[in-house]
Amino acid sequence: MEIHIGGGASDEEARVIGSALAEHVGESIEVYVGDGDEPATTADPPESEDSTGSSGSAATEEPDLGPTEREKQLRKEIAEIEQGGPEKYKDRLSDQGKLFVRDRLDLWFDGGLSFEDGRFAEFDADDQLPADGLLTGGAEFEGRDLHVMANDFTVKAGSMAGKGVEKFLRMQQRALKTGKPVLYLMDSSGGRIDQQTGFFANREGIGKYYYNHSMLSGRVPQICVLYGPCIAGAAYTPVFADFTVMVEGMSAMAIASPRMVEMVTGEKIDLQDLGGARVHAAESGSADLVAEDEEHARELVAQLVTYLPDNSDEQPPRADPRPPARSPAGIDSVVPERPNRGYDMHDVIERVADQGSILELGSEFGPEIVTAFCRIDGRPVGIVANQPAHRAGAIFPDSAKKAAEFVWKCDAYNVPLLYLCDTPGFMAGSGVEKEGILEEGKKMIYATSSATVPKQCVVVRKAYGAGIYAMSGPAYDPEATLGLPSGEIAIMGPEAAINAVYRNRLDEIDDDEERAEREAELREEYREDIDVHRMASETVIDEIVPPSELRDELAARFAFYEDVEKSLPDKKHGTVL
Repeated sequence: MEIHIGGGASDEEARVIGSALAEHVGESIEVYVGDGDEPATTADPPESEDSTGSSGSAATEEPDLGPTEREKQLRKEIAEIEQGGPEKYKDRLSDQGKLFVRDRLDLWFDGGLSFEDGRFAEFDADDQLPADGLLTGGAEFEGRDLHVMANDFTVKAGSMAGKGVEKFLRMQQRALKTGKPVLYLMDSSGGRIDQQTGFFANREGIGKYYYNHSMLSGRVPQICVLYGPCIAGAAYTPVFADFTVMVEGMSAMAIASPRMVEMVTGEKIDLQDLGGARVHAAESGSADLVAEDEEHARELVAQLVTYLPDNSDEQPPRADPRPPARSPAGIDSVVPERPNRGYDMHDVIERVADQGSILELGSEFGPEIVTAFCRIDGRPVGIVANQPAHRAGAIFPDSAKKAAEFVWKCDAYNVPLLYLCDTPGFMAGSGVEKEGILEEGKKMIYATSSATVPKQCVVVRKAYGAGIYAMSGPAYDPEATLGLPSGEIAIMGPEAAINAVYRNRLDEIDDDEERAEREAELREEYREDIDVHRMASETVIDEIVPPSELRDELAARFAFYEDVEKSLPDKKHGTVL
């Protein structure tokens, strides 16, 4: 850079000005005095100081700083907290076949939680209560962010008290804000009776759990895995959850412990018989899935989340399409022509769903109906299917209850529904009346009526009585009612109809051979009247589909209707459920 200064400046003045400007602008300066043709002086910027201080003045080196004693003390405290409760309780875990809670988190999340809240809860307690027996935080699971809580059974048997309750409530309330799913890893004996003051009946106490569960319900998926005895208040978290997994021989939940049951009722019973995995899988219906061990429980949940969005505003995740495990060409051979012959509906489902995508829920409870997630051409779908292999596929109170709850969950989380109908209708008799067949049946019909997700109904074979209503028949706003050539739709089956309408006339025929011949004629006449071709002719159903094309037909229709918009009447909510 060249600069020119007045002719009266001395050489020293020129040098000072040049040096100052060179240092300021960081480049060489040529200073001309007056009208001179040659620079009076040239000034270069000072050399920068390197890290070794080899030029210019020596560089100031930052000392090598490491953790202070204060930080070291904090890390020591954290390490002690993470050891959990007394060693003697940790030693018992292996005898029970289960992991220490932090080892469990390592199994689930490949290194534990992403972060933890409230680790120092009850840090100053006189008793040893690390984290107050409850771990909460966030984690990444199968590529999804989750809120997580996990009981530490080495701390007062995983029981809940003031600080743990506070952590639990904060986690739930944050889940409402974030719209991320919640995973409950339960292993709790219930409320800590000797410390109940301040958390049991308070506005922000343990009772608030269930209020928050209710607010979260249908907003974000809540998944609960049980690893031990969950008694009294602790047992409500798994039943409030959308999906509950129990571990065989390890999990149990009950409103009261065996000791309390004996005290109150005189009944002597062990915990597994009172509320073990098999009881709740087959009898109460509270367990959706039963795992063989801890690793299997994780595998089941890993599969489950692939069908669910993070919250009710989002759509379920898609996957790469896969062909079915068995050829769709075999569907027609699987379904018997005679309506009273049994077969396994799984043989149909496996020919419709993508290979390896079927996850059945509640398989032991109300087995007359199959409820399962699957994928069709990569798209998550909830299947509600009658099961002729169990009691002819008739709908009983338990199966109606199971179906209603499944439909409700699918609708909450935007999972389309496929109904595979092959049922003689709702079961009749004094036994089912006492068990509430009308009450449970109306809930199934209500759930089907209220679902706003895309629905398709396939009349696989028989659709008798109100069974066609519960299975989302033409009156229940499906995007399609399809029939296979084996389908029939009627108020009742041929045998019942003949008995109801023609019994007196048939009784007048004395000759047994003539009577049997007349019955057969009447049966065939009736079946022609209810045949799916007649229903298609009268546009009761939308289409008769060649069975080998059923999968492709369903895939095309689910794709076409994926953005369908449905509305319900403007009201607060229905009163049925």
